[in-house]
Amino acid sequence: MKTLKDVKIGETVKVVKLHGEGAIRRRIMDMGITKGVEIYLRKAAPLGDPIEITVRGYELSLRKADADMIEVE
Repeated sequence: MKTLKDVKIGETVKVVKLHGEGAIRRRIMDMGITKGVEIYLRKAAPLGDPIEITVRGYELSLRKADADMIEVE
């Protein structure tokens, strides 16, 4: 299982499944990260957290803990 946390900078991946429960999962979905959407990893902060992604045409910053809940291919 590969998660968004494991993706290298410059890669484009597709969301397979969202893990997590309740409010956390809802917040990720409200940001536009749903099953089947493509995500491009733009850059990471100097210490690796957070990461900046492009999803549905806009930029978004995500914590590594949240990125670990997003299964990708």
